[in-house]
Amino acid sequence: MGVIMTFHHSFLRRLIFPALSPVMFAATAVCQITVATPAPARATIQIHADRPASYRIPRTIFGSFLEPIKNSTYNGLWAEILVNPSLEENLWSASRIADMVHDEPALARASELGLPLPWEPLDAAQGNRYEPHWGDAANSWRSLEVIGLPEEPTGIKQKVYLPVHRTLRYTGSLYAKHLSGPTLLIVSLRPRNSMNVLASAKIDAAAGAWSKYSFTLALPIGSLPKLAPADFVVQVEGDERVDLDQLSLLPADAIDGLDPDVVAMARALKTPLVRFGGNFTSGYHWRDGVGPEDKRISMLNVSWGIPEYNTFGTDEFLRFCRLIGAKPQIALNLGSGAPQEAADWVQYVEDHFDNGKGGLTWELGNELWGKWSIGWTTLAQLPGRTLAFSEAVRKVDPSARLIAIGADADRYRPWNAAQLANPAGTFNDLSTHFVVTTNQVELPSPSDFVPTQDSVQAAYPTPDFLAAASFALPVGLGRNLRAMQAQIDQYPAFAQKTHIALTEWLFVSPDNTSPGADNMGGAINAAGIFNMLIRNADIVPIADMTGIMEFAGIVKKRSQVYAAPSYYAFRMYSTAHISRPVEVVTQAGSYSVHNGIMRHSEIPDVPYLDVVAALNDAGDTLTLFCVNRHLREDLTTEIDLHGFRASQTAQAQTLRAGSIYEVNDAVDPKHIRPTDSTLTISSPQILYTFPHESVTVLAFHK
Repeated sequence: MGVIMTFHHSFLRRLIFPALSPVMFAATAVCQITVATPAPARATIQIHADRPASYRIPRTIFGSFLEPIKNSTYNGLWAEILVNPSLEENLWSASRIADMVHDEPALARASELGLPLPWEPLDAAQGNRYEPHWGDAANSWRSLEVIGLPEEPTGIKQKVYLPVHRTLRYTGSLYAKHLSGPTLLIVSLRPRNSMNVLASAKIDAAAGAWSKYSFTLALPIGSLPKLAPADFVVQVEGDERVDLDQLSLLPADAIDGLDPDVVAMARALKTPLVRFGGNFTSGYHWRDGVGPEDKRISMLNVSWGIPEYNTFGTDEFLRFCRLIGAKPQIALNLGSGAPQEAADWVQYVEDHFDNGKGGLTWELGNELWGKWSIGWTTLAQLPGRTLAFSEAVRKVDPSARLIAIGADADRYRPWNAAQLANPAGTFNDLSTHFVVTTNQVELPSPSDFVPTQDSVQAAYPTPDFLAAASFALPVGLGRNLRAMQAQIDQYPAFAQKTHIALTEWLFVSPDNTSPGADNMGGAINAAGIFNMLIRNADIVPIADMTGIMEFAGIVKKRSQVYAAPSYYAFRMYSTAHISRPVEVVTQAGSYSVHNGIMRHSEIPDVPYLDVVAALNDAGDTLTLFCVNRHLREDLTTEIDLHGFRASQTAQAQTLRAGSIYEVNDAVDPKHIRPTDSTLTISSPQILYTFPHESVTVLAFHK
């Protein structure tokens, strides 16, 4: 019988469970944390290295995810500095435009002058010296005529951030068509909203037809502080008139168009798979993203209301995979796409990756059940559409690994049953997603309780309650995945052969009041997911964290590249040498959650100290992965190793912060990162203290 905590009887509450703040327990049986077994004065972990699991840990549980959303590709992985380099219109949704103008009010006046977002006039006081042209462009549909003003500098500019901490040289190009007057163009870099020129290059753009011109800009040492904004400027001479289109500005150290800092951090992650897809997939036509980059069409990414320039396409994605040592896992377009289009994409990728060996992993769509997806699929349409695309892909590559689209782990039965009505061999795995907003909880209707002070508090759960309920989510998910696999095994055509692919997982905290992708609490949750995956690797052979860029992975702000804390949790697991789990028995107390995070609200028996252990292939390294979910207590723990005689030293790596709400950012990019230490082993019983709200990896050697 557990101890249920509420907002009543504060003295009794502190007496029973003093280690946690009373604000952890929201009110009157609405949101509850039930202490199943209190944390003991000394916890114990028994590792039985001589009792290995029957399955191996596939490297593919350490997959990652890349989707053109926010700054994941453009102004992120893709090193191009300019936004809307093709000078197009209709590249943002209305809400995105509102956000841009809110952040940069001068863009409103620029738009009135006919300039495309986010370009501005060099001098707004000159009035209208610009005319957009449609149908006569070097790229896409639109170009921009700049009309010079005698004896006054006239041109266009864009606010940019440059990676001056890494390089001072920048290479660029632009397309121009001379219309009249002088032929000189001057491109320059200047401090934001200043006429002071830091670096410039002159271009004689005399051709009367569209021509490409290249340039190099080199900043003097110390001329622009790190993280400071600058202006990229294109200026005409005198009363010159010129049509401009398709500009570019790249750091000189870009790797085939990719940001070198991002590539290095992605390579260090040692992810074996990079999933390319997401909501974006349902309207993506791969041919738009191949061929000469200067001729690829800019368009609206409908799913996210942002530009899709198509300069980061299939070839660039495969190049990125090769650079970081990963294989592609591509989600096909089952929204607006056709089976033959998908088959042609499979053929193209196999012709351009890994010497055509085939056997790559393909997803048959993405979240086909979601009405936010272009061309979403009804339950009646689902089996036939999945089968048609499966057959088209199998004709190109019979060895392809196919993932059919399953539903989320809390509402999967009817949808997955429809998929499982397909013939044997239609797919290898059934996907599920786990994208959870951690500040939304299950609560009764406000009419269900009297509006006292306590009930008001019940309607607004405290940060401690949200943290404890959020930390329980990986445990609840693991149990749901077992139930999902049980349903699959009821179908003879798929039983024991088809498993689950967790192709998106992410924790979201919109206001940073709960564990989320970019704070330390999110790293606790990420480690909990990996512990769950190791325990369930026999039924979940593929998992992809959202994402390798943005969210829980690598972030780029103001040209500074850094990692979210969850990135480091991921790396602690993905770089460990593990192949087979071994038996672990932990005694460290547990709690249960009632009316917790929405859709995953009832989670009993959540261990405070979550531990898994695994051996490497040689059997000479034993690695423990330990997550301390306790909000207040460091857990001093006695570790007993059975069937493994350890050497006198072990390596410890710990990830923690002063608060689970702390983050890394562009100003302090390495604020939260793992610390390394050495553990001396002087007796058979090993004592180790796991800090509260932390992730620890211990590596023992024979």
